[in-house]
Amino acid sequence: MLFVSTAVARAAASTALVAMAGLALIGLPAHSAGPEAKDAWRQWRGPNNNGVAESDAPLNFSDTEKVKWRISIPGKGNSTPVISDGTVFVTTAVVSDKDDVAGDFRLYDFLVIAIDKETGKEIWRRTATSAKPHEGHHRKYGSFASNSPVTDGEILIASFGSRGVYAYDMEGGLLWKKDLGLMYMRMAFGEGIAPVLHGDSLIIQNDHEGESYLVVVDKRTGDEKWRAQRDERSSWPQPIVVKYAGREQLVTSSTRMRSYDFETGELIWEAGGLGANAIPAVINVNDEMVIAMTGYRDPNLLAVRLGGTGDITGNTDYIKWTNQKGNAYSASPVLHGGILYFVTDRGLVNAFDAVTGEKFYHQQRLPETYTFKASPVAANGKLYLASEEGDVIVLKMGKQYEVLAVNSMGDEMFISSPVIVDGKLYLRSQDELFCISSD
Repeated sequence: MLFVSTAVARAAASTALVAMAGLALIGLPAHSAGPEAKDAWRQWRGPNNNGVAESDAPLNFSDTEKVKWRISIPGKGNSTPVISDGTVFVTTAVVSDKDDVAGDFRLYDFLVIAIDKETGKEIWRRTATSAKPHEGHHRKYGSFASNSPVTDGEILIASFGSRGVYAYDMEGGLLWKKDLGLMYMRMAFGEGIAPVLHGDSLIIQNDHEGESYLVVVDKRTGDEKWRAQRDERSSWPQPIVVKYAGREQLVTSSTRMRSYDFETGELIWEAGGLGANAIPAVINVNDEMVIAMTGYRDPNLLAVRLGGTGDITGNTDYIKWTNQKGNAYSASPVLHGGILYFVTDRGLVNAFDAVTGEKFYHQQRLPETYTFKASPVAANGKLYLASEEGDVIVLKMGKQYEVLAVNSMGDEMFISSPVIVDGKLYLRSQDELFCISSD
């Protein structure tokens, strides 16, 4: 594997290319944190890990209209917040007041912040660690806190990648911490795969320019259960747990899709054909099919029927459909009512039949020219798209393309994905957190 040689070279390369950062990031799958009520969003892609909320959200709003509260978030962190038991949990990284400005990088405090979801008032703040990063991130899209946290209502997991993984109770008490070693990302694009909770296990996928691996640890102690080495370079897609024929599988994406026995780490099946720089999360379709896509060079989408073993590359008994045009590069898809919705970085929207691949609309341009890193979310038949330009576009879900609203949030820029809980829309911009409500 190739390691980038110096911090200077990595930083220069970072400014030359478009970032992936863990922007899909903004990261990571069926049942991972368990069924949830309408008042919780415990994992990056929502209650059922498909980007769909269990409550409604306002249709029309702005940076002044229907704003229940807005607060400043210190530093820079592109992670998506999670919500459980009335509390919003946010991670970020700020330059430490103890920084000596020596060396290639500054000293950062890596923070976990708990906020009351009704009032926006801070409940507690913890410094997970203070450290100097060993490499940078993309200057526009990346951050040192791009991995979204995850909780099951009992334990909160905050991953800062190379700076460690930290487990807290709901009151902010540190339960354990774990150092998984340094990662070296392609062109120093930045880290950002969200961890996944499933049962009593925490799942972390670390694909980078060093020795890539998948590791499962005990959520209560951090003790390692199993680890699988992966022949992959840098990628950012969150894995997913599915259950097929009584057996739980952990399905991952990168240049190849791979499925592992969730209990043992044994490789069950794999399929090649995806392109480089994988970012969108894997999607579970009714525990019968899984979908992964890439949207960079050699873009592809693989819709794989479960039940195969070994290398199923090109096997049409299991590879049910593919797509090479209009795939998402950074944003993860939404699955609702059998329709897969996804958006390109340059604002082309798609709606496909998730089982057959039939195109209901394909590469549909939005009313204005928009760019996206945040993943869309859905609520009550509406699809919310938070753009880099600060507008939140709302589409009607279904087989026909229809714009319901375009909401301006002023000069904000959205990399973090929207969150919808209990009739409220939570939007994290580069330095603020908004609660949008009709109440």
